[in-house]
Order: sequence, then C-alpha cells, then structure tokens
Amino acid sequence: MKLVPLVNLASGETGVVSDIIGGRRVINRLYALGIIPGKKITKISAMMLHGPIVVRVGSAEIALGFGMASKVIISRV
Repeated sequence: MKLVPLVNLASGETGVVSDIIGGRRVINRLYALGIIPGKKITKISAMMLHGPIVVRVGSAEIALGFGMASKVIISRV
C-alpha cells in the first residue's frame, strides 16, 4: 500500500483517502465536501503550475486548491 498526496495522483487514477494533514479548519472543510478517510476518490484533472485539482467523490465533482489537495493523503488501489 503506497501513500501519496492527492496532488501526486495521475489524472484518472483512483485511491482511498487515508488521512488528512492539516488544522481543524481544513479538516472540517474537506469533511463537509465529503472527503473523509475511507472514502474512494478519483482525480479527474489538474491545472499546471499548482492550479486547482478536480476530483470525483461519490457522484460529485469538486475543485480543490493545490494547497488543500496536498493535505489529502491517498492510498493507491
């Protein structure tokens, strides 16, 4: 099992949220978006130069800033 930040996944790659590294505000925001440990997540696309990252969680597509996405640790499946 390899753990990587969400930003390191390739577009189209799927993994499971393993952990969220950050303060209470970041954790609460990601939880509100449905990004919680144990949840399956797919990286849809990313912009160049640390731009937003689009992910699919369940049936929702969510855009995350690079900084927030880098705090989401993924277990590759």
